[in-house]
Amino acid sequence: MATEKHLRLTGTSEVSWKDAITQTINEASKTIDYLSRVTILEQSARITGKKITEYFVDLDLTFTIDHDRE
Repeated sequence: MATEKHLRLTGTSEVSWKDAITQTINEASKTIDYLSRVTILEQSARITGKKITEYFVDLDLTFTIDHDRE
């Protein structure tokens, strides 16, 4: 039987939303095994003057629980 767990994470980037997503997944994968799916819940940005200066993403990351792990 497979059991999945979900985490809601917020990531940021000064480059793009795609970069924020990628960086967040890369950071999460350093401490969470068996990542299997990502859902982008929300995207937003900080505007300074007339320019976007920071991109934000809220993600739902799914990972499978290893029942055999001790």
